[in-house]
Amino acid sequence: MLKKSQPTDIERYKQLVNALQELAAMLTKDLLLDYSVDAATRLSDAGSAWILFPDPRNEMLDISTGTSKDGLQLHGLSIPINCSIEGWVYSNKQPVMIIDTRYYDQSRGEFIQLPDIEIKSILIVPMISKGKQIGVLEVINKRVGEFSPLDREILAAFAHQAAICIDNSHRFIQSDLVTELVHELRTPLAALNTALYLLQRSDISNERREQISQLIHTEFNRLSELTTSFLEYARLKSGRAKFELTRFDLTQLIKESIEIIQIQLDSKGLTISLSVPAEPLYITADKDKIKQVILNLLNNAIKYNRLGGKIHFIANISPTDISFSIQDNGLGIRPEHLPLLFERFYRGPDTDRKILGTGLGLSICKQIVEAHNGKIEVSSTVGQGSTFTVQLPINQSIKAKLVE
Repeated sequence: MLKKSQPTDIERYKQLVNALQELAAMLTKDLLLDYSVDAATRLSDAGSAWILFPDPRNEMLDISTGTSKDGLQLHGLSIPINCSIEGWVYSNKQPVMIIDTRYYDQSRGEFIQLPDIEIKSILIVPMISKGKQIGVLEVINKRVGEFSPLDREILAAFAHQAAICIDNSHRFIQSDLVTELVHELRTPLAALNTALYLLQRSDISNERREQISQLIHTEFNRLSELTTSFLEYARLKSGRAKFELTRFDLTQLIKESIEIIQIQLDSKGLTISLSVPAEPLYITADKDKIKQVILNLLNNAIKYNRLGGKIHFIANISPTDISFSIQDNGLGIRPEHLPLLFERFYRGPDTDRKILGTGLGLSICKQIVEAHNGKIEVSSTVGQGSTFTVQLPINQSIKAKLVE
């Protein structure tokens, strides 16, 4: 069998041009990230690749997306900036190429050790957009031969253009989100403005003043909830939300969540039943964020249920997945509205406006579940109620650690 010849330098530059053309056609950040790591492995003939973005809150670099020939999920791993080689590239805006990690003296920081992957060679380049460092692109394990100066040159050129595209996608997302937030803020702000105007009048009764004061309190809480939810959604949408993976018993988390909302259940005369397997439902995930999803779905089942209604919480397990469903016997949702439920700021036209909500809760749930490589679905029958189902893989992204 003839050995496949390696591409010439001219052919490799042509591959770079083609990759940049395809990159420019990507319209969303998710597509940009997935394409960038895939193209990086092809352009450098590497075994794996990932992109890391800084988290200024804790001086860490977070892997936003990655690919490996072994199919390992790399999203969610974190690396300290101050003592890692990736952090050195980020801080100094210079590439690093290690032809053989056995002879690396760690003078520029430690490198990642991944379970089941032996890292033999490394090439890391900065991602700079308009003079601003936004992250680093890393490839490992040259498939044939060694990483070369040409590999470094091609990967650096690709990373520079990818950085510009990703940075622009952030700006488009932020612009759209801010526009929508401003629109959503108008209603509570208008209500507050009217209430404050009425309070200045001397001819209104004390009873009316008390009602207006309560309105101000309600709208203030709505503004606070809206801005908090918006910031959470924006972090998830931009890929900058931090995920801390731990192994825990989902059944115990469900019971804790039900205890939290018990007072709300009692206030509406609702009853809740729980159906789970006898054995613990162990899962690897971000416990706080999964709890956030459960509480949001339970709160919705309470808010949109009828007085004296019922909620049924069901959890099941398969060899690869855990799923849970929250059923209510409320008014239900019309079929034409179901596809829109997970859109940001969406609230159905049949929603009682006395029920407070931001229109972001289900969008946040969807972002969290999909970040765990899971899915969330809804089914509903008008007059009978709704069922929200979440399916999550039992084992999530692997944990990384630095070589000691």
